[in-house]
Amino acid sequence: MRPVLVDSNIILDIASEDKRWGIWSAKALATAANEAVLVINPLVYAEVSIGYPNIEDLEMALPVSLFRRDELPYEAAFLAGKCFLTYRRRGGARRSPLPDFYIGAHAAVADFRLLTRDAGRYQSYFPTVDLIAPS
Repeated sequence: MRPVLVDSNIILDIASEDKRWGIWSAKALATAANEAVLVINPLVYAEVSIGYPNIEDLEMALPVSLFRRDELPYEAAFLAGKCFLTYRRRGGARRSPLPDFYIGAHAAVADFRLLTRDAGRYQSYFPTVDLIAPS
């Protein structure tokens, strides 16, 4: 089975015991972990880090025994830039590429599935990425 890149919102939902998404995210992560290798990248690591006071606690929350850590490929950075340009041309207000563009591009370039609860932007800009998301 193809690896699954895990979006930070899934991890944060579980860690914060989010009332709306926590249960869905925990079940989806468990299912993905039973089927495939779970992957995070430095952007996901950085986004999740804001919920932890120190790196030791973060490391415990993201054990390497569960999450493989992949670097962001340069091809993904290129694709993220191109998708961000499309976003801006469509009227997007943000001035710098958002982490979601890098995460989506990483999944696209590496042919990973993507576990997220925010499917909208990924569907719009990365239509080839197989999403695992709420219906």
